Amino acid sequence: MDHERRHNHQQEDEGQCTSIDAVIEEHKGRPDALIRVLEEAHSLLGHLPEELLDYIAAGLEIPPVDVHAVASVYPGLQIKTGEEINGENDAKHKICVCKGTSCYIKGANEVLDRLCRELNIEPGDTTPDRQFSLDVVRCVGACALGSVLTVDGEIYPQVKPEKIPKILAKFNE
Repeated sequence: MDHERRHNHQQEDEGQCTSIDAVIEEHKGRPDALIRVLEEAHSLLGHLPEELLDYIAAGLEIPPVDVHAVASVYPGLQIKTGEEINGENDAKHKICVCKGTSCYIKGANEVLDRLCRELNIEPGDTTPDRQFSLDVVRCVGACALGSVLTVDGEIYPQVKPEKIPKILAKFNE
């Protein structure tokens, strides 16, 4: 990464940290503080970096284990390791397949298999044209609508493998 990009990236990280600090301060002391801070941090970043969970714990003055436990089971929150974050790229459209219990029972594996075949990538990868990235998430919190996938955060309910080409076509226009 050249010096200018590294400097801009550093400024971006500092801005996000300032935003997270503001979110922590806004909710600190409230009974629902942890959930609200996790949701807002996820909204700001699009995921929760593992190291941010410890930062949130310190800011809210609660044990890190509690933050990690809540973040790992709360629907819609995606925790990423530093390795996963550094390996990310800038795909135009992010597809997430829910593999929570309800979606799993309703065919999430078949949906994921079809997406992998159609896009010619595996979960965690991005298409060579950077049009799509594909990830698996624990739960998006729409259990009654399973099998669910999201594209850029928009929920697609009751997805069957045969619907995948039509969903992808919408983003290839």
